[in-house]
Amino acid sequence: MVSDAEIKRINELVKKSREEGLTEEEKLEQKALRQKYIDAVKLSLKANLDSIRYVEDLEENGPKQ
Repeated sequence: MVSDAEIKRINELVKKSREEGLTEEEKLEQKALRQKYIDAVKLSLKANLDSIRYVEDLEENGPKQ
């Protein structure tokens, strides 16, 4: 899970990179934060997709638990 503070930091780094550029340390931090965000989105999407049940399956077999 990505915290609000981490999302805020991602946005700060994007703004700084556009205005004045980033140091190597900030670039590494930005890369790590972006990867963490992407991983969280993928995990959330996978959980949502795994929870999908087809209507046909529910009608034939009853609710899956």
